Amino acid sequence: MENSKANGRITGQTGKAGALGERDMSRRGFLKLSGITAFTAGGLMFLTACGPAAQGTSDSSSSSSSKSSKKTVLGDGKKMRVGMEAAYAPYNWQTTTKTEYTIPIENVDGAYADGYDVQFAKIVAKALDMEPVAVKMSFSGLIDALNNGQIDVIIAGMSATAKRKQSVDFSVPYFVGGFGLLVKKGSKYANATSLKDFSGAAVLGQKDTLLDTVIDEIPNVNHLTPVDSVPNQLSQLNQGTCDAITYNTENTNGFLKANPDLVAIQFEKGKGFKETVPANVGLKKGQKAILAKINKAIKAVDQDTRTKMFDACVERQPS
Repeated sequence: MENSKANGRITGQTGKAGALGERDMSRRGFLKLSGITAFTAGGLMFLTACGPAAQGTSDSSSSSSSKSSKKTVLGDGKKMRVGMEAAYAPYNWQTTTKTEYTIPIENVDGAYADGYDVQFAKIVAKALDMEPVAVKMSFSGLIDALNNGQIDVIIAGMSATAKRKQSVDFSVPYFVGGFGLLVKKGSKYANATSLKDFSGAAVLGQKDTLLDTVIDEIPNVNHLTPVDSVPNQLSQLNQGTCDAITYNTENTNGFLKANPDLVAIQFEKGKGFKETVPANVGLKKGQKAILAKINKAIKAVDQDTRTKMFDACVERQPS
């Protein structure tokens, strides 16, 4: 949610403003806020650890690394291609209506992307003096697409986990949230108040996200094979093929509004998921100057603005 997706936060909470607080966090396990504040390029650390290069190769390698880290133009310097699912409301979703909140989806004719990620894509693009466009793809394919040059940045509710940081550099978080569980009304788990109450339950997450890995916090859980999207999680729950699904608690109201037959578990304090999850901008390694600009743009957005922005996305997300 490793992804987050939402995307992961504040366990058992339904409030939005509290979930958006930017704060120091230790490595979470959608996604613990693993090493959020560590922005050193992994490639550079690796070179240092390897010691002196063979004679005749050191200067060339060092020069290449230096040029990369000093690069100040992202992509072609004009169009910022933003990788996202466009199917993860309220972070990002697809629409056919162009508004002040949307950006075009480059690889889907007549389609636009909206959502919280999109609003920050606009902020980042403005800081880099570029025009943002979305590139719709599966969440699991985002990092490969970034490193292969198909997209310029990832702004898709992705969290800076330790594993991901081996392949990608990440910004400071532009969002922080939490995890919860959804069950069907009338379920024997509907009145649960702790993760222990889900011992033996069949719980479903989303593939390649913290929405899946966080399930292991539940004792003796029947951890089902994850599906590829949140809509598929909801579909499986509604069909009765699982007892519960993980979800991002900052969008509790949106989930329940769109799915009135579901119940959000209200955990007692300290008895829900421990992990919190950030959303960070992903950038190809070796672009320190650009990353610094992105961090500056994110930090310039105060908490009140972030809260209002997120609430507005929750209000206009598709039902």
